[in-house]
Amino acid sequence: MLKTLISQVKEFKTVSILTPLCMIFEVICEMIIPVLMGRIVDIGIGGSDMDYIVRTGLVMLAVAVAGLIFGILGGVFGAKASAGFARNLRKAMHDNIQSFSFSSIDKFSTSSLVTRLTTDVTNIQNAYQMILRMAMRAPSSMIIAMVMSFLISPKLARVYLVAVIILSVIMFLLMRRATRYFQQVFRRYDDLNNSVQENVTAIRVVKAYVREDYEKERFHKAADNIYRMFLKAEMNIAGVSPIMMTVIYSCILVISWFGAHYIVAGELGTGQLMSMLAYCMNILMSLMMLSVVFVMITMSQASAKRIVEVINEKSDLKNPEDPVMEVPDGSIVFEDVDFSYRPGASEPVLKDINLRIASGESIGIIGGTGSAKSSLVNLISRLYDVTQGSVKVGGIDVRQYDIETLRNQVSVVLQKNVLFSGTILDNLRWGDKNATEEECKRVCRMACADEFIEKMPEGYNTWIEQGGTNVSGGQKQRLCIARALLKKPKILILDDSTSAVDTATDAKIRKAFREEIPGTTKLIIAQRISSVKDCDRIIVMNDGRIDGVGTHDELVAGNNIYREVYESQVGAAGDADFDKKE
Repeated sequence: MLKTLISQVKEFKTVSILTPLCMIFEVICEMIIPVLMGRIVDIGIGGSDMDYIVRTGLVMLAVAVAGLIFGILGGVFGAKASAGFARNLRKAMHDNIQSFSFSSIDKFSTSSLVTRLTTDVTNIQNAYQMILRMAMRAPSSMIIAMVMSFLISPKLARVYLVAVIILSVIMFLLMRRATRYFQQVFRRYDDLNNSVQENVTAIRVVKAYVREDYEKERFHKAADNIYRMFLKAEMNIAGVSPIMMTVIYSCILVISWFGAHYIVAGELGTGQLMSMLAYCMNILMSLMMLSVVFVMITMSQASAKRIVEVINEKSDLKNPEDPVMEVPDGSIVFEDVDFSYRPGASEPVLKDINLRIASGESIGIIGGTGSAKSSLVNLISRLYDVTQGSVKVGGIDVRQYDIETLRNQVSVVLQKNVLFSGTILDNLRWGDKNATEEECKRVCRMACADEFIEKMPEGYNTWIEQGGTNVSGGQKQRLCIARALLKKPKILILDDSTSAVDTATDAKIRKAFREEIPGTTKLIIAQRISSVKDCDRIIVMNDGRIDGVGTHDELVAGNNIYREVYESQVGAAGDADFDKKE
């Protein structure tokens, strides 16, 4: 874990080294001042030597200015190092997330990834700055002050030693209890972010069902869990400060008491006693700083682990050593395919799939919810790898292709249509970033999206809100189909992508496909028989298996599942849904 984190320091190594060095020099300057102050009292004031007082005072001033400069530089370098480190961590996580396979994405919830990119990185950033500055400053200050104290008066310095040992034991016990709570806090943050994300994303549904009170209660519960966890941890830490101050003032009293006796006995000078008292405060305040550093490190350990999990997550989909860089055609072959989302699953999602699809063929896929229709087509563009058997595109196993090359030729319109904030043209050019406006208009005509785009005041420059909230479900689907067509793929997969489109528009889109892209292999997953009945062949899926393959007429005559669905939809004037069959 530590190796992964340190590797992200990268170009900020220099400032990361300069920060603790500046802190050490600042401490050295601070430790010199009490000695000079003691000499002014004992030699300058005691000997009525004004020249000595002035000279030593000027030296003190120079040392103080030097300490100030080193402190400022340490703060500047520390800020650069910690902010740069945080930037690199976020970039490393975000870059790796882009390389995740679908199975990797399934391991992390969206809210958890958001927490890791924000809250967890901020914790690491604060802890890193604390380590560079305080973790170096506090121990060096304590050690130097202890050494200086023993040089002035070994007898009085023993008081510090006893106090440090007592405080160290007390803080260790308190911090160990607090650590358990801090480690649980960030899992609670995931729950909180999940609540917020779902609420904001589905706010229209919440209002439609008048569930505001339920959502408020859910959020309150998540926030209250974090509050109680932090409270338990802080209650343990709260005891550190009063105990620390009690020990500090006790040390001052003891040193003052014995120091006075030593001054009377001539074993110690007044200035030396002042220096001892200054070192007393330095030592004990350094110990307090260390306790704060310990708390920050404790809090950041859980965050560090969560960040490293994302950075080190490896996609189970990898390019071969010598990948194929061109897809010959749009033919598809499934040979003895089994597939499970999780290794070692007791029952595969897809079982014994054997299928041959010619290039340019139009294939309909129909089946009930959970029949693994989407799982079947996800294997074609290698969003997942088969558990057993092989899937071939253009006569070549998909695992032999360069992944980017394969996916550029297999265009998928997923069940959940996603549009991004930007203009309509911006969204369309996800299919081809170099596409001209005329090319964008052509694919929109094929997807029947031009009908509503041209009625908008800004036309193709109309701004789409995040998630496409300012367009209807059918409009969103047509824009996503147009975007997929702009890739000019050899294989086009529509995963229930016309469900929100009326039957007349659906028919227009299918007609455009037949006329405009006859050479493209088309796989259309649908619930409506009308969406697939004109396909060259139709695949009927049932419980992860292929129950039947044939034309519409062949399946009506020879496949019980297809015939029941067809009859139920015809009987309901074409409005029945596949999942409504008995």
